[in-house]
Amino acid sequence: MIAFIAGFALLAWCYLAFLHRDFWRADQRLPLALTPPETWPAVTAIVPARNEAATIEACVRALRGQVYQGELRIIVVDDSSTDETASLARIGGVTAPGTAKVEVITAPPLASGWTGKLAALNAGLAQAGDAEFIWFTDADVVHPPATLTRLVATAVTGRRDLVSLMVRLRCQSPWERLLIPAFIYFFQMLYPFPGVNDPRSPTAAAAGGCVLIRRERLRLVGGLEAIKGEIIDDCALGRIVKRGGGRLWLALADDSRSLRAADDLEPLWTMVKRTAFTQLGYSHLQLGLSVAGLAAIFLGPSLIVLTFLWHGQALATLAGLTAMGLMIWTYTPTLREYGRSPWEGLLLPVAAGLYAAMTVDSARAHARRQGGQWKGRNYGPSVDPADLAKSP
Repeated sequence: MIAFIAGFALLAWCYLAFLHRDFWRADQRLPLALTPPETWPAVTAIVPARNEAATIEACVRALRGQVYQGELRIIVVDDSSTDETASLARIGGVTAPGTAKVEVITAPPLASGWTGKLAALNAGLAQAGDAEFIWFTDADVVHPPATLTRLVATAVTGRRDLVSLMVRLRCQSPWERLLIPAFIYFFQMLYPFPGVNDPRSPTAAAAGGCVLIRRERLRLVGGLEAIKGEIIDDCALGRIVKRGGGRLWLALADDSRSLRAADDLEPLWTMVKRTAFTQLGYSHLQLGLSVAGLAAIFLGPSLIVLTFLWHGQALATLAGLTAMGLMIWTYTPTLREYGRSPWEGLLLPVAAGLYAAMTVDSARAHARRQGGQWKGRNYGPSVDPADLAKSP
């Protein structure tokens, strides 16, 4: 059995390293040198915000500080916040340098069947006027001044309907250093960016922290109402845009970053727990296969090496060592992206084990009607849609 696992793990890593669209290279970026468009289209930035007092002012200041030659409006949608989110957004809109108009509106009561974030975005979209592009960006994200110019240039010159950035997540605490690079690595594995960016490939995804989309393309695919109940809303949006004939560009951000901190394990666990079982289509069969696959591919090689070094079976040991080498090799670009040493790749099996446990906990939460819990609301197939409208 152990020899079989060794062979399976080696074959899996050979496939991932050489045949899975080079997902691990972490080389998809916004182009630096693009011919500027003849005219810069109008853009409306929409920021959904629910209890984001810690970050919303910095977010708004960064948006207002965009150096963009076209018209930019900024709409912050306060989604039933119980803190000072709305007032701090207004302060940022008044005190930050820049000419963009900042509006703070209140989201209407949550309608049945909608998730809170998508409902807030839709409320902002209704106030967006005739802007050619809509920029969805999260309330904990700050962008350097050239970000919007580069996003729009990529969309216009590259003929892309949706351009999205995987913003840099904070990676300072021990838990963040262990789990954040692994999270980015796994996301790239699930949605290889070169495949997303290839119009001929069915692979589709987006990263919700930063999404620029053509307003007309969004209308043609049914608007946000087409995905109103999706928990993994960013990838759902990328999917309907690509299926509708749109072209995507998904890249790692150079400087755009999230200010959200995770000094202990709990917030990271909650983040993954919210969506992991949804990612598996609420299938317990998929859950079992995924956990078994994570164990065989990530935990198997190291256990095999330890076992066979003890028993002295050279062939299986070589297979395990080769699999481990490929694992660390493919993980290294993402580790370097976050300023970490390649030797930390030895901890990837630990991170994979934790993510497997989070996924199992996600399934358990859905079974207890606590699935998709986020900021006081529960989402998922076990939740009556009418209950969502009753949430604060």
